[in-house]
Parts: sequence; C-alpha cells; structure tokens
Amino acid sequence: MNKYPGAVGIDRIPGTRADVLCDLDHFPYPFRDASFGCVRAIHVIEHVSDVIRTMEEFHRLTGPGGRVIIVTPHYTDFSSFCDPTHRWHLNSFSFRYFGENNAGFGYYSRRRFREISVRVRLLAFWRWLGFEFLVNRFPRFRRFWEYYLCYVVRGKVMDFEFEAI
Repeated sequence: MNKYPGAVGIDRIPGTRADVLCDLDHFPYPFRDASFGCVRAIHVIEHVSDVIRTMEEFHRLTGPGGRVIIVTPHYTDFSSFCDPTHRWHLNSFSFRYFGENNAGFGYYSRRRFREISVRVRLLAFWRWLGFEFLVNRFPRFRRFWEYYLCYVVRGKVMDFEFEAI
C-alpha cells in the first residue's frame, strides 16, 4: 500500500501499512460523515462488490465540496482482466450516472458528483503517436475512441477527479 503523506490508509488485509482495517464491501465505513476533504481510491474501485454503493460512501465521507480521486485500469488493458480479484472492467464513461445529467439513469443513486477531470492513459506506442493527447483534449474524440477505436488503440489506466455536490 502506497500512502500519501498525512493520509489515513485503509485496507482489509492485515500486515499492510494500513491505519484502519476495514472491508470496503461492508457499509458504512468506520468514519463520520464529511471526515475527509479528499478520498483517494487508487486501484480500488475495480475490486469492490458494489460500485454505486461505494461511490455513495465516498460522497458521505467527503461531504459537499469534497474531492474523490479514482484511478483504475481501462477495460481494454490486460491488467483489467489478469487480476482475478477485479470484479469490474470500467471505461471513461462508467461514472456518468453520478453526474448532473446522469445519462438518464438518475434513479440508481441520489448522490451527485461534478466531474473535474478524466484522464485516460494509453499504451506507450499510442501515446507517442498522439492518440492520448486527442483522447484527453477533445471529449468528442474520447467518445469516438471509446465506441470504435479502444480495442485497437488500447487504454491503460484512467484517472478521475470528482467534486461531491
């Protein structure tokens, strides 16, 4: 476990450098509402049993104005499928249900996040050819890439930053 300075690290596995042992599949997490200004879930969300409930819990922990940072493999990357503990294989639009428009599926959750940034990292060859720049610079190109190109021009990792509203 790599911990940010001043952070409270949590894990379910004893023997790690975690400050608090808890299973992220059991709710609520052992913290008060709005306990944190920022929640970082680095290679976590793909392991939980319920992404929607986990995002709601992140919202509770940060409170309005709090930040949630998520890093997860893109579903076209080999690492998304080679780890048998990965339950979810996500893309750059997987969290749209929590947005203002909520993709027409607002009934899944009442919790809302404002998307601050989404960054998709591609495999090095495609990055060198400029695809990563296009995917991250132009939202319409990212949509085109996700719909038609991502199985050839494969993604690697996605970085999301949200603000709880």
